[in-house]
Amino acid sequence: MSEEINNKKKVALSARAIDKMKTGDAVKSDIGEYSGLRVVCGKTGLKSFIYRYRSPIDNSLKKITLGNYPNMSLAEARIELQRLKLLRSQGVCPVTEKKAEKLVIKNKKETLSETNKIVTVKDVVDLYLTEVIEDKVIIDPRSGVKKNIQGARNLKGQLEARRTLYTDVVAVLGHRQAESVVRKDIVEFIKKIVDRGAQVQAGRVLSELIIAYDYAIGLDYFSESFANPALLAKSSLKQTRIKLTSNKRTRVLSDSELKKMLAWLPESGFSKHHKSILKVALWTGARTGEICSAEWKDINLENATWHLKGTKNGSERFVQLSQQCVEYLKALPRLNSLYLFPSFRTGKPIAQKTLTETKWVLKEKGRATNHNLQLHQLWPEEIEDWNPHDLRRTLRTNLSRLGCPTDIAEAILGHSKKGIEGTYNLHTYENECATWLQKWADYLESLEV
Repeated sequence: MSEEINNKKKVALSARAIDKMKTGDAVKSDIGEYSGLRVVCGKTGLKSFIYRYRSPIDNSLKKITLGNYPNMSLAEARIELQRLKLLRSQGVCPVTEKKAEKLVIKNKKETLSETNKIVTVKDVVDLYLTEVIEDKVIIDPRSGVKKNIQGARNLKGQLEARRTLYTDVVAVLGHRQAESVVRKDIVEFIKKIVDRGAQVQAGRVLSELIIAYDYAIGLDYFSESFANPALLAKSSLKQTRIKLTSNKRTRVLSDSELKKMLAWLPESGFSKHHKSILKVALWTGARTGEICSAEWKDINLENATWHLKGTKNGSERFVQLSQQCVEYLKALPRLNSLYLFPSFRTGKPIAQKTLTETKWVLKEKGRATNHNLQLHQLWPEEIEDWNPHDLRRTLRTNLSRLGCPTDIAEAILGHSKKGIEGTYNLHTYENECATWLQKWADYLESLEV
């Protein structure tokens, strides 16, 4: 009876439960696949995510801090927990590994101090990218064996973080002494990004810069009195009500627009790769960035599935392919490449931004004439502007219109289930997704007639 009562008390961690924690409250633990994840509330009220485990080296009890709430969300803590659990299953002790990383960083700091080098903003950015974000190789100080350590983000996220920080931060502030940068400098810097119409980019740059500075501060690269200028700037920008995000798009193509778009697409100014990516996006609802990176080894035309590994929410899934999509993919040339849509210049997957850039060129007729495009290749005047991601929203909206249940429609888009539903309902609805995507493909085909 007591065992039954204890089982009832075990519930999954939730953001709401963490928010309610106060100093002196008992440690809260997660369950199921996230067992080992704990939240503690310190004397100052600071809430921290802790991973408690047995070392694979000597079976001693270890614990490691993953981050502080709410700077680290519950979802991010669970992702980090899974990464550390994977390391542990491979015989690596996360605490020992962290000590080895700190030793490497300490040696770098000592070298920096010996050469009396001034720490610049570029140094802070490079430290954050190479030690936190990106994959790296370290040498175990005890065995001398090289180990590959995964970064905090997948490859796409690593490239995006580097591009974001180098394009704006390093280009403008990289030469500055990091400790001389003050709140006002960051505010003016971010405002210039906003003024060029890139609110979302401004928000990303500020967020990355805050974490980069925090990491360097945590490693004592600055004096004890030094305050994170990017974090101070965030407070100032909040007071000014400068918006660092864009309005959520609600663009959905109507049936008449879809019909005109499908008729125009084959002769449009989009490249062959772009046309194919847009068609696959319409059939599957996958993000165009995911389609750009697709590899042939993950496509099973016999089973009509695409094993999608690198997703936005970090969980892999199988995308179901309609008959129309399968036949289209069968006809695609392989081009002696690992990828469905390789760049003819680099051989790597085509960049998603080229799709957006080409769309912009086609829409801006005055600019398009400089690209030797014919009139019929330009954007049809009867169709309002749309972005590639709007096709994903169009599919989702039409699935509901056709009668598709919400759970299945969300599974088609690869959206994670929220709360308790996400913890206990692990059904992937693959058969149902296949059925409804086929209905959607048939509907699209009827518009082309």
